[in-house]
Amino acid sequence: MENGLSNTGDTKLDQAVKQWLQYDKNPKTLSMVQDLVKEGAVEALRKCFSSRMEFGTAGLRAAMGPGTSRMNDLTIIQTTQGFCRYLEESFADLKERGVVIGYDARADPPSGGSSKRFSNLAAAVFISRGVPVHLFSDITPTPFVPFTVSHLGLCAGIMVTASHNPKQDNGYKVYWDNGAQIVSPHDKGIAKAIEENLEPWSESWNTEEARKSPLLKDPYQDIHTQYFKAIQTHCHHRDINKSSEVKIVHTSVHGVGHAFVQSAFKAFDLHPPYAVEEQKDPDPEFPTVKYPNPEEGEGVLTLSFALAEKEGATVVLANDPDADRLAIAEKQESGQWRVFSGNELGALLGWWMFRCWKQQNSDAAAVKNVYMLSSTVSSKILRAIALKEGFHFEETLTGFKWMGNRAKDLLDQGKTVLFAFEEAIGYMCSPSVLDKDGVSAAAIAGEMISYLATKKTNLSQQLTAIYEEYGYHITKNSYFICHDQDVIRSLFERLRNYSGQKESYPTECGRFSISAVRDLTTGYDSNQSDKKAVLPTSRSSQMITFTFSNGGVATMRTSGTEPKIKYYTELCAAPGNSDMKHLKKELDDLVDAIIENFFEPEKNKLQPKPE
Repeated sequence: MENGLSNTGDTKLDQAVKQWLQYDKNPKTLSMVQDLVKEGAVEALRKCFSSRMEFGTAGLRAAMGPGTSRMNDLTIIQTTQGFCRYLEESFADLKERGVVIGYDARADPPSGGSSKRFSNLAAAVFISRGVPVHLFSDITPTPFVPFTVSHLGLCAGIMVTASHNPKQDNGYKVYWDNGAQIVSPHDKGIAKAIEENLEPWSESWNTEEARKSPLLKDPYQDIHTQYFKAIQTHCHHRDINKSSEVKIVHTSVHGVGHAFVQSAFKAFDLHPPYAVEEQKDPDPEFPTVKYPNPEEGEGVLTLSFALAEKEGATVVLANDPDADRLAIAEKQESGQWRVFSGNELGALLGWWMFRCWKQQNSDAAAVKNVYMLSSTVSSKILRAIALKEGFHFEETLTGFKWMGNRAKDLLDQGKTVLFAFEEAIGYMCSPSVLDKDGVSAAAIAGEMISYLATKKTNLSQQLTAIYEEYGYHITKNSYFICHDQDVIRSLFERLRNYSGQKESYPTECGRFSISAVRDLTTGYDSNQSDKKAVLPTSRSSQMITFTFSNGGVATMRTSGTEPKIKYYTELCAAPGNSDMKHLKKELDDLVDAIIENFFEPEKNKLQPKPE
């Protein structure tokens, strides 16, 4: 390893390291790599350089640190150069319209990486090509970026965030000119352009120069004003809000949400929520939680419950660190706290959005123009409400990129898209943001809670009322951990060739008879006359849905970002069937049968979800 050149005997690795030492100008990551070369730390070098982060429809997400497999100054520059080139090819008016860049509060001092630093570098790349950049001067929630793309009519948006991932991670999320996240084939086109533009352009590192450029604008004040104006169209009970006695606690879990949720409550004339002091300021260390993910439920909410007990509050709202998702918990009469699932909140918010719409629209025919969306692994409760109330319900593939793009298509056709949600506590309550938005959802939930209080009821009781009227929908979701791709593949292939023939899926699972099968990996759907699935299919991920004769639905799928095989199950009962004990047992038995017959955890050595 003399003269600082890598000589590991692995030509590809040596080339990658050599190129890095040539291109990287960040003294911290540069010296980290130089030290690894000096020490001959081949395994560590492999971890950093064996692969380039894959640019997918969700953009990038990886740990911050040196090397092509991590988020750092150089990989941000390379990614942005590719994205910029791709936009130049896609939009003749890129230099007139420009892009927006936002960021959260994440930082990794050892490698000198931070969301703010990465967004400044991305801005420098675009400005060096004469592209106007609307760069937020301070942290913002993720939804502000898609809002800005739509509001200012820009070509694209970038949000530097790793949302609710562990503290060492960061990410780069991309929006197209329609205000929704990118879908294929844009990800492939951008990935190819990144590979063709790896060498930093002369001005890409020059953030100082970019800062002085007349092409750089700060949209912060204007967007702040316009966003809170836009969400006020969903405020329908200002008088109730003003006089509401309900006490609410809010936590932003060391992320960006605090100031924005306070402003959203103010925009709705709601009393400000009590903020969890230890968690309200952004802190990239997330010191009070193991994982900054409110989906993990009670552990993340411990401090919120303590504050609620102290202040006599009955409801807790929690955002994830980039404030695009929202968790809610409510104190029960027993004194216990109930943390609602994403599906239960989808039922409550969907019911509320439709109720408010109906009050504003007396024309009976208008309902035929109304749409709600959810992802295919989320509860079918909206379908039940839609059937009874007469509006349209559609499901999309998993992820808000699909719902955002579908919502935009419907809006362009003059339809009303009232609400979209996914079970991972993501809600789109306003068409001004074509992505999940935990800020507007918090204010809308605040109003719903205040309204229910005037009727002497609460969220839990209202949820029961929804199930009584439209049919109980109970869900049970979890996952197994599996690091072996071959095991995963054979598990799914066994289900596709169950009786030994091709496309011979199981017809029963234990005592439960299967009435339909849809396989979005191969594109098979037994419910369609031509046996072809309607939703887009993808060979690169596994996903099979079984429908059971008892009203049960189960989806098994792989995760794009984690070594997990996830399952999502739901029992949809007809209205009037409200024997909860029986329904719960039926779903538990169904899940047990699926695990035993389809997952075969012992045989496949699958690890259950850690408790």
